This record gives sequence, C-alpha cells and structure tokens, in this order.
Amino acid sequence: MLKDSVPDASDAIVIGSGINGLVAAAELAKAGWSVVLVERNRYIGGFIATEERTLPGYLHDTYSSWHPLFVSGPAYATLGGLLHEHGLEYRNTDDWVSASVANDGRVTLVHRDPARTVAGFAHESDQAAYLAALHRLEQNIGPIGGLMGSELRSPALLRHIAGLLRTGGLAGAERWLRAVAATGRGYTRAEFHGDEVDHLFAPWLLHAGLSPDHASGGLMIPLFAATLHGFGLPVVAGGASRFVDAFRSLLDSLGVQVVTGFNVERILIEQGRAAGVMSEDRTIRARRAVLASVSPIALYRDLLPEGAVNPQLREEAARFRYGRAAMQVHVALSQPIGWRDERLNRVPLVHVSDGSSSIGIACAEAEAGLLPRRPTVVVGQQYVIDPGRVPAGAAALWLQLQEVPFAPRGDSAGELDATQGWTLELARGFAGRILDQIARHAPDLHDKVLAIDVITPVQLAAYNPNAVDGDPYGGSSELDQSYLWRPLPSSGRHATAVHGLWHIGASTHPGAGLGAGSGHMVATALTAPRKFSRHVPAREKWPLRPLGGNR
Repeated sequence: MLKDSVPDASDAIVIGSGINGLVAAAELAKAGWSVVLVERNRYIGGFIATEERTLPGYLHDTYSSWHPLFVSGPAYATLGGLLHEHGLEYRNTDDWVSASVANDGRVTLVHRDPARTVAGFAHESDQAAYLAALHRLEQNIGPIGGLMGSELRSPALLRHIAGLLRTGGLAGAERWLRAVAATGRGYTRAEFHGDEVDHLFAPWLLHAGLSPDHASGGLMIPLFAATLHGFGLPVVAGGASRFVDAFRSLLDSLGVQVVTGFNVERILIEQGRAAGVMSEDRTIRARRAVLASVSPIALYRDLLPEGAVNPQLREEAARFRYGRAAMQVHVALSQPIGWRDERLNRVPLVHVSDGSSSIGIACAEAEAGLLPRRPTVVVGQQYVIDPGRVPAGAAALWLQLQEVPFAPRGDSAGELDATQGWTLELARGFAGRILDQIARHAPDLHDKVLAIDVITPVQLAAYNPNAVDGDPYGGSSELDQSYLWRPLPSSGRHATAVHGLWHIGASTHPGAGLGAGSGHMVATALTAPRKFSRHVPAREKWPLRPLGGNR
C-alpha cells in the first residue's frame, strides 16, 4: 500500500509484520478494531519467506520453515480456520519426524508414536522414564501451557502455580521448578541411563536459543518431545511464503491497512500515552494502542523520545544481551542424497550432532568468537513431506547453523581466514565444512550438489533489525533474561510504562519461535472485558494430541 493512501488514524498501529505482528493485527481486526500494520521492508512476514535462492524451480524457505509451535498454540486455535479458508495448507508426517546422527554414524530417531521412539532405547528403564515424562507433562499441560502463554507478572501466575499444586502436590510443583533450573545436559544425565534422549533433544535446545548448559533445558526437552509427538513437523505446502499470503488475504478481508516501506522513526507520545507513529514524512495516529514488535534497544533508545520512560529502563535495554548468531545454507540437489542409514531418507529434519558433548564445545567456540570445528548442522529435508518444492526427482537441503559468531575472530580448526569477517570467501569456506560434515554420513552428497546459497549472520541482521548481532531469537534466552524478566528486569510485561504502548515479539515472553505467543496475548488483553484488559492470560489448555499415538 502506498503511504499516501494510509488513513490518518486507526484504533491500533502494529509495528513490524513478523508472526507476532501478523497475529496481533488479525485478532484485533477480528474483534472489530481498525488496524494499521506498518513494515519497513518491501514484504511482510519478518523471518517467513520462500525464494528460488539457488536455481529456478527450487523453492527454499529463506529463514524459518517448521510450524509445530504455531499449530500447537492458541493463535492457531483462534485464526487457523480462517487462514485455511484463505489458502493455508500444511504438509506433515506420521512417520519418523526427526533424527540425530553422531560423528561415528550412530543414529537415534523420533517417531510420531512415542512407543516407536522408545523401542530404540537401549535401557528399559529409559523407555519407562521417557513415557512417564510425557505423561507427567500431559497431566500438567494446562498450568504449564498457561505459564508459557500468559502474563507472568499478574494474578495468572498464582492461578497456574495452584494448578500445578492440584495435579502433583508440592513435590510435583517443586519438580517442575527444578526442571526450569536444570540444564538440558543435567536433566538427561539425571533422568536417563543411556544417551538417546540427550542425542535426540539436546540439539533442539538450539532452536530455543539455548545451549545444553543453560537453565530451562530440563523443561524444554520434554516440551519439545511432546510437541514432536503431538504435532509432528508441519511445513506450509508450497513454501512458507504461502503462509504469509494467507495472512495477507485474511488481513485484507478484515480491513487491516498494511503499509510496507514504512520505517517508524519515533513513537508519538502525547500526555503520557502512545498516540501514534512517525516516519520521516508521515504520522499515523492511534486512538487506542500501539504494538511494537521490536528489540528492547530499538524501543527504548530509538523509538521513544527522551523522558518518555524512566532512565533505568533505557539503561536495562542497553544492557539487554543477544545470543549466538546463526546462518543458513541452501542447497539444490539433482537427487535426494543417499544417507548411510536409509531411515534418514524419510526424515524431514536431521541433526548432525553428538548431543550435549559436541554442542557444548561448538557453543563455547562460537561464544568465544571462533568458527566451530564441528558445529551442529540442522539438515532440513522439506521435500520429503512437500515434494512440490523441487523439480521432479530432485531434492534440496535447508541447512541451519546456530553456533556461529557474528564477528568471527578466528577459526577453531585453523583452516579458514576469519580476520576480515563474513566475506564471501569465508561464507563459502564454512559452507564447505558443513557439507563435508554431512557427506560423512551421505557419501554421494557432493556429486549431487547443483548450487549453493549462503545467508551469513550479517545478512540476517541487515534484513531484520530485531536480529541484533545476527541472533534470530530476539535475545539470549538464559534464565535471568526469560520468564518474569523478559524483556527487562524492571519491565517483565507486554504493557509498558507508557499508557497504550505494548511490547511484543521474540524479545518478550514467551520468547522466540513461530508460536506468536506475545502477539496473541496482547490482542487478547486488549479485546477482553475492560476490567481484565491488562491481565488476561492466553489459553490455559494446550491442544496436545494424545501422546500414545500418531492420529
């Protein structure tokens, strides 16, 4: 939409069109609000896009790809039916859903059916412990889902804690508290004799911006496991951009005004409340609310005028920590690769990793500014469940690296020159290391590569300003910067100190991912009955499928 056609005012203005901005705009409009969604890029969607990045006919999800958090969340429960009416389709699997392959070739797999998964565990006690952990989570998913999807600095916190006490008593509630304090490495060592659970799910901690040695891993591992069993790894048919297309169609039908190429330079504050947004040449006024899906430093340093908030908040925002950078490699293949373990040919997502042992080393190297010698490689094979993304008989790989430095100081292997930063030569050299790592388990890989495209951490940050220092997860997810303390110790809520201004996005609770938790929470709060408008939690019941099957 052209700037000249934008209305002078609306009930709400949403800054940023990532998943949280899209959901918030749609839910507010669905409730009868007039909404303007502004985006600085040419296209909406944030880190949701599909492009022919390598060769014609090869559709690569440029950034994010997998949607289990969305389809399992309250935003989908609210908007899913409408999105499907506007063209959204998913592809999924009822077979092997994820796997890890170790450096020595050992393979561990997750099946949609938990019983099929544990059949591969060496110790019967681990089989029972894994199923018991899933059952325990299912019995407590109401309050746990509520804690993950509601304002924690509100009466909702007490209600969800009471729910944990009802289902498991004091000992049960304390066990969940201990899980939040536990690292992933510590959790798997304490609960299991073998290393299968660590091998399978320690790599998934990277998808939450964590490492095996960060707190919260003891909670996140069973959550990831239950999500994979319950919802699989759905991808959007035809590529993630069709998810954005469905949202754009829905927003149009609801009357949302979408304005691209609009760079918000300042939030307008009048008499202590957020009254609109200003670009270089245009002001749009907001009658009821402004929702900002931005980083803390952008909100408190750049968008809010001096004196709008307590200086302490500005200082805390300046100290907000960002996590490791990430990069991606997209590969066009003439044919599917031949994994040594043929089961991997039908697995949508494979981690090349030894579990906590190799991940811990790679994370330490990246956080020291070094390119890891043997990073964890996320191998996405979306064509396995959505073959229309590639030419007939062909294949493509979506490779994600989540343990890389934004400003490399060196190479832990001593092979690549990192002194000039992320040059084209360095990007190609590191991509070659990654392909060699995969080829150890799929020897014909190099013979089938037709084209490669690399997205460096610097390019990620340039495309999305919320990915500060190339961190796609909106900031470190360490315990002191999560839950009650996200985004800031003095502002662990979505309602800010400025009346009518709400902070959403990956930098806010419940954090990163495509669950759209913060966008849904704020839209729910704003459209709820007035007396609850600032404290209404999200859905308390996570729509988890029965864990015992793959229906």
